[in-house]
Amino acid sequence: MARFSRIQVAQVMKETGIVPVFYHADVELCKQVIKACYDGGIRVFEFTNRGDFAAEVFGELTKWSAKECPEMIMGVGSIIDEATTALYISIGANFIVSPLIDEGMAKVCNKRKIAWSPGCGSVTEIGRAHELGCEVVKIFPGSSVGGPDFVKGVMGPMPYASIMPTGGVSPDEENLTSWFKAGVHCVGMGSQLFPKDVLAKKDFSYISAKCKEALSIVEKLR
Repeated sequence: MARFSRIQVAQVMKETGIVPVFYHADVELCKQVIKACYDGGIRVFEFTNRGDFAAEVFGELTKWSAKECPEMIMGVGSIIDEATTALYISIGANFIVSPLIDEGMAKVCNKRKIAWSPGCGSVTEIGRAHELGCEVVKIFPGSSVGGPDFVKGVMGPMPYASIMPTGGVSPDEENLTSWFKAGVHCVGMGSQLFPKDVLAKKDFSYISAKCKEALSIVEKLR
């Protein structure tokens, strides 16, 4: 059962501004990454459903994070069907992120009052996501669908839209400035926060420092 309501999820996404996106099959490594993000000020974390037995890994992480990082809102990304959505909700997902719009997923999430962020690449898709009860819309892949200019264009006729780009986001001031000036609700960020060499060296202090740096940039932009 979710520990946080979908309203809380949307609010904390906006307050934090950055949602790390990460997957690894090693549960212990994931714990260290989550803790590093938590120590760096992050309070929303998207674990991606990318590998075999990913749900088993997530189940362990949700139980662990509830004790060790109690304010961390754990969710799952890369979900494309309602069956997998229901599975992750049953093991504690507080939000579901998808690269596409699927009405079955929307129904499952709405029945359980779980936040759902489908991937959209057009104004029509964003409008459809809103009809299906989406609060924070994901644009994916962010850089390929038009980048910050796309967000700025959408916010003209749809200033009420809450947009989270994933893909093409990096933790540097120039990149974050372009997205937040365009009007994003928050941004999703993956490999830029977790370089392969950093993970190989298990340099978790780097991840904490990078999160703090990125969050300070976002705070300054607001």
